[in-house]
Parts: sequence; structure tokens; C-alpha cells
Amino acid sequence: MVIQTILGHWDNFATTGKILDKLPLEWYETNKRILHKRTAGGRQLTLKFLQESHRLQQGDVLWTDDTTVIAVDILPCDCLVLQPANMAAMAALCYEIGNKHLPLFYKAPDLLMPFDQPLYQLLTAQGYVVQQQQRQLIHPLRTSVMPHSTSGQGSLFTKIMKLTGA
Repeated sequence: MVIQTILGHWDNFATTGKILDKLPLEWYETNKRILHKRTAGGRQLTLKFLQESHRLQQGDVLWTDDTTVIAVDILPCDCLVLQPANMAAMAALCYEIGNKHLPLFYKAPDLLMPFDQPLYQLLTAQGYVVQQQQRQLIHPLRTSVMPHSTSGQGSLFTKIMKLTGA
């Protein structure tokens, strides 16, 4: 079965009396344009999102008929979990992680990212309290960052720190 559009979200779908057949995806598979997967119920799917920029989200409905609904289920994975003490710590953490071009997720009050041993060691050495947990990575932080400045006004990090009062 070839899927080319997202029909909606599980929360807004008429699902009464229908069987939910989950499509298990790893967090990094949610932005793939072409993907071959099997649902929990054994249906073979080919996802082809060629005309649009997309990111599959938890609960996205991909297919339905009179008896079944196929929806996305993002699997938990090994994560680093941080709870910044204040906005200045949040800014510093986001900058450190963003500077390494690593994916970052937010689920209040936690910052989450896929587990990475070198990052774990770096953040721990810098004094942050870092936990390792199994979590779903479902709320990616989307950012638009201007390049670092050398005009004497300071870097982006310096500007963020000034805004937070640190």
C-alpha cells in the first residue's frame, strides 16, 4: 500500500468501532520522504511524500477503511533529559547543543535529545544534571539561527545571554 498524504490526526478522526493499527517509527524516520515499513498488524506500507516538506507526528492518520485506522506511533528511545534551572541555563544548553548541530526536543519542563555518550560526558563535566531515560522524541525544536557575528556586537550566544539577564 502506498501512502502519499496524511489524512489528519487521531484526535480529530472518527475512530469509534475501528481497530487502531499502529505504524511504529523511530524518531529519525519521521522526516523521511520515502520509507518502507510494516504496521504492528502486519500491513506493508510505502510512504512517499515527494511534493511536500513534512514531518510525521505522533497520531497522524495515514490510512483508513470501514474497520481499521493506521496511525503513526513514534517509539521511545534512549534519551538525554535535562531540566534547565532558569532561562539563562536554557539558553546556554540550547546554544551548546545547537552548536553541535544535534536534534533537540522539548516536552515541558524537559529538554530531550537522542542519547550521545560524548555529549553526556561534556554536559556532566560542565555541571549540568543529565538523566538517561527512555522517552518519545515527538516535539522537535525548530530554529532559525543567524550566523555568528564578528562585527563587535558579540555572538548570538552573547545576545541571548543579554536578553535573559545573565
